[in-house]
Amino acid sequence: MIPENQTSSTDFILLGLFSSSHTSLVFFSTLFIVFILTVTENALLILLIRRDSRLHSPMYFLLSHLSFMDILQISSIVPKMITNFLSGTRTISFAGCGFQVFLYVILLGGECLLLAAMSYDRYVAICHPLRYAMLMSDSVSVLLAAGAWLVGILNSIVHTAYVLHFPFCEPRVIDHYFCEIPALLKLSCVDTSHYEQGVDVSTTIFLLIPFSMISVSYIKILHTILQTKSSEARKKSFSTCSFHMVVVVMYYGPFIFIYMRPKSYHTPGQDKFLAIFYTILTPTLNPVIYSFRNKDVLKAMKNMLKCLPLAKK
Repeated sequence: MIPENQTSSTDFILLGLFSSSHTSLVFFSTLFIVFILTVTENALLILLIRRDSRLHSPMYFLLSHLSFMDILQISSIVPKMITNFLSGTRTISFAGCGFQVFLYVILLGGECLLLAAMSYDRYVAICHPLRYAMLMSDSVSVLLAAGAWLVGILNSIVHTAYVLHFPFCEPRVIDHYFCEIPALLKLSCVDTSHYEQGVDVSTTIFLLIPFSMISVSYIKILHTILQTKSSEARKKSFSTCSFHMVVVVMYYGPFIFIYMRPKSYHTPGQDKFLAIFYTILTPTLNPVIYSFRNKDVLKAMKNMLKCLPLAKK
């Protein structure tokens, strides 16, 4: 039975991060700049990887998929935030909300698996360099990337269909800046405890297991680095691994904290703050941490700039 207080409207209302004030104007101006920067740097990285043959390796192949996921991640959320702010409205249609959930869950699962695949690539490259060509061949890297996308899509189809079939009660106010599953479940007119158990299973598969694999990979990498005789090589490798782990913790940490806690411990303000890390910050930082500090990428960028018409004049 559908409760009598279920709204007849199909639209939702997103409360967002801030109210329409001077503070929110400054924030959204910053958000717009960050959005343009994130899309530009990730698109530039994909272009560099595609056009420069020196970057045609499994590591950069996986990195190009990560950049594409980051573009989709921030593009599925931030433009709607900016549009609502400029128009003075806070509504999102049922279809728009469903699309956000669908794409967001794909990218959540896909990026978690892809980061694990990238850590495996680094583990093989550093700990088993002589077997790298065999263990990380082109076909293996394609399978890892395709598997991340496919598993993410299948997982998203199940979760999106399940979440959107729940009846939602009036007022359809989502205390968040996008349609995230925990925020939507709070609007349901029926008991969602059985579904939340399924979310716990997905969390274990897509968050805890990949994060554990990444942690083990980097522990073994650090162990190998410490045995290296060259102090310069140790310092360089340790710096790179440290930055990579910072990004991984920034991405996985908030996800695990939000999805592994009991529902009663959730607070909207805390959830929105933590969501900023994996929806906005990590897509912005990933290209810088994983590539633009890399000499090969910088060299490819210089070569591309030399080929521009203005550079020839």
